[in-house]
Amino acid sequence: MKADSIQDVPRQSDDLGLPGSASGGTADGALRAAILDRDRKAIADLVSLHADAIYRFIYHRLDRREAVDDLVQDVFLAALNAIGTFRVESSLRTWILSIARHKIADYHRARLRSLVFEDADTRSDEPATDMRIDELVDRRRLEEHARAVLATLSDSYRAVLVCRYWDQRSVGEIAEMSGKSEKSVERLLARARQQFKRRWTHG
Repeated sequence: MKADSIQDVPRQSDDLGLPGSASGGTADGALRAAILDRDRKAIADLVSLHADAIYRFIYHRLDRREAVDDLVQDVFLAALNAIGTFRVESSLRTWILSIARHKIADYHRARLRSLVFEDADTRSDEPATDMRIDELVDRRRLEEHARAVLATLSDSYRAVLVCRYWDQRSVGEIAEMSGKSEKSVERLLARARQQFKRRWTHG
């Protein structure tokens, strides 16, 4: 499903500024009707029109790049299976993005539950609050460096940081997804932030 043209993917914030993301219309309604009639060209058009935007949206919200293509595929399959429920009051892209959000949540839930949270000593050499990671990752020019640092972290640290700061999930949501207590998630986040800061600063 990933378009061949995607190389260095810029950070996107939700679906803002993407063509076709504001509201539905005649074209979306016609495409829906054609897909319901099993028109293969209409199905190809759906993917062609929205694949890049959906890929970018998912890419920045997962901790593993290798999982992105499969999740994009899952989103389009779910969209095609549920196309009859699409109402033209919203745009087709907004509707597909809502499916993507649910799929991302399912991914994080399965991913967090599969990882063993690290129970290292919670004492810190320096306070974890010194660095605002959510502000850091919003600086577009630092995105690739942030990803490179994330890649050096353990699976549990990387997963919880991406879930919290890239996908913007609350501590409560992460606790529900992982089956852990909020205190446990907060401790893991504190350790993960500290490791991120140390490796960002010192490499």
